[in-house]
Amino acid sequence: MEKQVMEILEKTGALLKGHFILSSGLHSEFYVQCAKIFEYPKYGEIIGRMIAEKIIQSGLKPDVVIGPALGGIIVAYEVGKHTGAKVMFTEREDNQMKLRRGFELDQGDKVIIVEDVVTTGKSTFEVEEVVKSFGSEIIGYASIINRSGKETPFKKPYSYLLKLDFPMYTSDNCLLCKSGIPVTKPGSRKK
Repeated sequence: MEKQVMEILEKTGALLKGHFILSSGLHSEFYVQCAKIFEYPKYGEIIGRMIAEKIIQSGLKPDVVIGPALGGIIVAYEVGKHTGAKVMFTEREDNQMKLRRGFELDQGDKVIIVEDVVTTGKSTFEVEEVVKSFGSEIIGYASIINRSGKETPFKKPYSYLLKLDFPMYTSDNCLLCKSGIPVTKPGSRKK
């Protein structure tokens, strides 16, 4: 499965090399632009099905699959399609993660939070707070890429397709900055 995911990343141009500021604020020579996968619906469907299969194999049965805008929207949709769960997404309003557009969770809904890439888990933890505010139960987490450097940064089951352990740097300790390599910030988070 990992080989197939890496092939999809390469075929779609989703694995980039350069000098990037990740959504977490860390710097890296590599960036995974998962949105490139979803330019090709056949690959997006394959990725969603593979994540859904891992979730189902782990014995989890979500009522709702939810992801943060932007990176988690299509992933959540594809995972929901293959698990039979409802699909929602959160988005930032005034720099705070919220459910909008008429989405509502019910108390007791069993929820899986889905992301494209998990590095520090910041966006996922923001979604977690939204889910908890409705009294819903988080039963697990999932992503295409685990870039956290850990097997899991979460306290509930975590399913991912590929673990990437590229070096990451803080801005004051970045070898790429010190080498004068121009930096790009491709993510969607403003802060």
